[in-house]
Amino acid sequence: MDILDEIKAFLGCETPDSWIQAALEHQDLLLIDHAHCEKKAASTAMSLMFRYVERPDLLNKMSRLAREELIHFEQVLAIMEKRGIVYDHLSPARYAGGLRAEVRTYEPGKLVDTLIVGALIEARSCERFAKLAPHLDSELSKFYRSLLKSEGRHYQDYLGLARDAAGEPIEERIETFRRIENELILSEDDTFRFHSGAPAAA
Repeated sequence: MDILDEIKAFLGCETPDSWIQAALEHQDLLLIDHAHCEKKAASTAMSLMFRYVERPDLLNKMSRLAREELIHFEQVLAIMEKRGIVYDHLSPARYAGGLRAEVRTYEPGKLVDTLIVGALIEARSCERFAKLAPHLDSELSKFYRSLLKSEGRHYQDYLGLARDAAGEPIEERIETFRRIENELILSEDDTFRFHSGAPAAA
């Protein structure tokens, strides 16, 4: 099973075609929010490094992940600059907040859940890059395909760290978050973002 097949099995549902259509119609917005997502991903990795200093494996993996996400952030900004797209503030999608609302408030549950959420976000990003790439111009298509390997590894890193932190099976927790994630992806969403749900009918 290659990484994309593994990711699709992990996610349990695919991005709706209606979201792909909306992304093609709002490519400027897609790129602006993609830049925000890369920056947030780096920030999440850094905050985990500050919070869990006693976990060497987490420190090493999150350090590498933060660096890679910041490089991706710079790459998105460069593409936007070339296209005359201005990087600006955006209201956040409901997606990450919807997932994080379920995170437990005590340890090690908080860490385990935060890492599961990280795995789902990275897996969904990877699935969307792969699904979008065939429909984009050659520059964006090549860029999104180039992200698949690192985003796939980030998903695996988060999931492996979650299993290590739990010290017990976590399939039930994964399923809890998967159900929430699928609902956020498949239900109608009024706001288009990189991780938004199916576009609401006009």
